[in-house]
Amino acid sequence: MLLSQVISHTRGDFIRRLIAIALPITLQSIMFSSRSLVDVLMLGQLGEAEIAAVGVAARATFVTTIMLVGVTTGGAMLTAQYWGAADRQGVRESTALTWFMATLFALLSVILFVFFPSQIMGLTTDSALVNQLGSEYLVITSVTMLAVACVASMAVGLRAVHQPGLSTFFSGIGIVSNIFLNWVLIFGKFGMPALGIKGAAIATVVSGAIEVITLFGYLHFKKHLLAFSIEDIRSTLKIDKVVRFLKLSMPTTLNFLAWAGGLFVYHAIMGQSGVQGLAALSVMTPVESISLAFLIGMANASAVLIGNQIGAKKYEEAYYQAIGIMLLSICVAIVVAALLFLCRNLVLDSFSALSPETRALTDKFILVLSLGLILRCIPMMAIVGVLRAGGDVKFCLYQDLVAQWLIGIPLAAVAAIYWGWKPEAIYVLFLTEELVKWGGSIYRVKSKKWLKNLIEN
Repeated sequence: MLLSQVISHTRGDFIRRLIAIALPITLQSIMFSSRSLVDVLMLGQLGEAEIAAVGVAARATFVTTIMLVGVTTGGAMLTAQYWGAADRQGVRESTALTWFMATLFALLSVILFVFFPSQIMGLTTDSALVNQLGSEYLVITSVTMLAVACVASMAVGLRAVHQPGLSTFFSGIGIVSNIFLNWVLIFGKFGMPALGIKGAAIATVVSGAIEVITLFGYLHFKKHLLAFSIEDIRSTLKIDKVVRFLKLSMPTTLNFLAWAGGLFVYHAIMGQSGVQGLAALSVMTPVESISLAFLIGMANASAVLIGNQIGAKKYEEAYYQAIGIMLLSICVAIVVAALLFLCRNLVLDSFSALSPETRALTDKFILVLSLGLILRCIPMMAIVGVLRAGGDVKFCLYQDLVAQWLIGIPLAAVAAIYWGWKPEAIYVLFLTEELVKWGGSIYRVKSKKWLKNLIEN
């Protein structure tokens, strides 16, 4: 009975729309992840200290980026439901408020990175060289958080109105300019000095600025629905609208921040095994992000479509489509995991500066990640795609806090510090939180408690 209902609600046009929204988001996720991958690849020609430094610094900026994504997710929930209810003014004002709040949070993170870079780097490594290189990179790249706020706020708005391809196109412009500027500034081309890790940081900042200017310029030139004005921002800065936004955004932001902070702690735990384990994990960070890209794309696309259904008060369709998406994610995860495992030597060959020992360790990490992708698909689809579509943000927060901070992190820390486990065994323990989330996520989706209309007064 359940399966027949799922099939009837997900056949045909639903799958087509899911893929149409998911593919541009996937490409955007890959391009976003490839920025740090490009830095790691190019700096990887210089040495393992540079790889470790940019890996740690990139993880720190990733924590802030995830926080900003959490802030914009509150806006994304509202915008998707406004679009489902055919409220165009609500869509525009929701996007304007999302941009304003994200920019405020971005400014706070810039201040933190500029004034405390060495302390942040010191959380994960005892190496003076890695700390110095990473601090230099972190201070310069901190400015890109403002660009991330601008791009992320517009990206969630464009997804909500089923036009994710626009933000993906301009992300493409950003990544191409980043690759070119990296090549020029890291290695000193066209008469420029060879700046190494500092050059990678400058390239990241400039390419981020190019992406923001071209995206916002295009939207205003075309008089797009989301091209909000100062007046739109003023009209949204009212107590009731800001409070509603924060009620959705703050639990999600705390959730994303706690999760990303947990990833940073995992990095610090791996740092206990030395620079070799840290370098291997730094290689894995962008590889992992790219491997998860299509699942992330599907989760965000499903959040849009299910949010549209809830906004239109089609609750039965939303429920069965949620079940269908979660089943589909298992199939996708198996295919991606198999591809990653088969292509692992191509990945490893890209990092020529890795020592034979670090390469062998990274190979083991890829095997663990391949299995981990299958383990992660259901929690990711449920939390990012289904539960947040209905604004069920507090459950997501509590579940992540318990699974990661009370189970996953303590286990990995004890194994690394007291039991002296090998890096690959510690890496396996990073996945224990996903087992907890499987049970909690499936139970919550089946309960239907997440089916809430957020835009009704």
